[in-house]
Order: sequence, then C-alpha cells, then structure tokens
Amino acid sequence: MTNPDQIKPDMPIVCSQDGQFATVDHMEGANSIKLKKDKAGQHHYIPLIWVSSVIDGKVKIDRPGDQAVKEWSSVSPMF
Repeated sequence: MTNPDQIKPDMPIVCSQDGQFATVDHMEGANSIKLKKDKAGQHHYIPLIWVSSVIDGKVKIDRPGDQAVKEWSSVSPMF
C-alpha cells in the first residue's frame, strides 16, 4: 500500500494510460486524496487504494482516466 506521506499538494495524478487527469489538493484523512477543483469549480476525491505508485513526482493510479472520472466522489468521505 502507498504511504500517504508521499502524496503532496500540487502533484499531478496520472492514469494507467500515463495521461494526467487531475492534481492533488491534499490528503483528506489517511485514505482519501482531495483533488484540486475542476473547470466547474468542484473538488473530487479518490481513494488511496487506487494509487499504484508515487514516482518521479507523480501519483499514478491503477485505472484509465475516464474510468476514474466516472468513479470519483464529489463528497468528502466520512471518517
């Protein structure tokens, strides 16, 4: 599992096809990443379990970007 301390604000998030689809705003608790606002001004959240690696200053996830966009959450996870 990825260490949440490796994930820093402003890191690009790249999908399994190596395209950037989001940017880290910050870690939200220990298990969720809050993304910077999209073009509509909305924050989204992805679970830390999607992260396959943090390397070369990028957060890489385990799925294509279009799938991630369909599955991300627009509400902060409950802790």
